[in-house]
Amino acid sequence: MTERGREPVTVVFTWDVRPGRERDFERWTAALHEAASRYPGHEDAMWLRAEGGRHRYYTVVRFDDQDSLDTWLGSPERRDLLGRLGGIAEEHRHRTTGLETWFSLPGESVPAPSKLKMIAVTFCAVYPISLLLQTFVTPHAQGWPLPLKAMMFPAIVVPLLTLLIMPTLSRLLRRWLYPIRRAPRAARVM
Repeated sequence: MTERGREPVTVVFTWDVRPGRERDFERWTAALHEAASRYPGHEDAMWLRAEGGRHRYYTVVRFDDQDSLDTWLGSPERRDLLGRLGGIAEEHRHRTTGLETWFSLPGESVPAPSKLKMIAVTFCAVYPISLLLQTFVTPHAQGWPLPLKAMMFPAIVVPLLTLLIMPTLSRLLRRWLYPIRRAPRAARVM
């Protein structure tokens, strides 16, 4: 959750670009990025291009909450820009919570971070929680039955990891997790 009590939201767009129209598409994305960045709640956009001669591009777009994202997605300005895309590319959209984009892009063949990086980030997330639980919670649960004590750790850790810690760490460490080739500056989207 953000400090204003809003949940950040991430959307993954896949763009299938007509062969030979890549430069037109990249010019179009510059206008789209400029327009999106003016909308309240726009936090970031990450740009990826499929390797191996494929004509597929990806955009991972993040807004500070669902309402801000919906405002941008339903805006007349975005509709107008999409109307100019005719014959250049086709858009596909995937909603995520943030965890999916940390490991891989849903339904696509973009490589996930290395297992070593995933282990390192997960360790950095779990260790402080474990230390805090062992220090402040476990001493008060000494007389509890074993099944209840065993359930305490995942009941606390899993929601914290899913809702707060992993989305934050994945956002802060995304450049390390995804060392990608970036498109030329003018081609950054959304």
